[in-house]
Amino acid sequence: MELTDAIQDYVKEIYKLEAAGRRPTTSALAAELGVSPPSVTSMLKKLSSLGLVEHERYRGAHLTKKGERVALEVIRHHRLIEQYLSQTLGLPIDALHAEADRLEHALSEELEEHIDRTLGFPTRDPHGDPIPGPDLKIVRVETTLLSTLEAGDKATVERIPDGDGELLRYLSKLKLTPGSRLEVRESAPFDGPLTVRVAGTDHAISRELAEKISVT
Repeated sequence: MELTDAIQDYVKEIYKLEAAGRRPTTSALAAELGVSPPSVTSMLKKLSSLGLVEHERYRGAHLTKKGERVALEVIRHHRLIEQYLSQTLGLPIDALHAEADRLEHALSEELEEHIDRTLGFPTRDPHGDPIPGPDLKIVRVETTLLSTLEAGDKATVERIPDGDGELLRYLSKLKLTPGSRLEVRESAPFDGPLTVRVAGTDHAISRELAEKISVT
């Protein structure tokens, strides 16, 4: 079955919304993909006819097993490319997502295997997201949000958001990237900021930002 780039983008986005515990409604997909609700409705009908989604009006879409495999294959390509661009070519973390979006559809299975082997079969991308294996299974790590930690707690950054280049540049400047060790120095009351120490320097982090960073 020939799947267009648009079809792959849709099933990937539906998978990501479901994985985040959000319902893949027409409005949610329109917002995430930057398209109109009528365009989403039309595409969901097409995906349903291909057996990739189950779609109920007003209730959103749900990936079938077939659709989930397609989504995971695209996600595997995307995250392997991000890791390759970071590890081999040294691209900054804020440039990876957009480049991988452009390249993920063009990656052949042979090149995918070569990249995987060259990188040493990585299980996480530079943002900390799990890379599906060749069998499309994902090894998940139990994490908690930075916002839940208290003063004196120590942790390792596991995942940061991948789509906002400005935010990624900021987190990279603070060294709040996957693999970094941190200590919470102060937790202000009434939803005030967290003060965290990273690489010997203290930084005040808003609760809103701390809720986007996963740690172990």
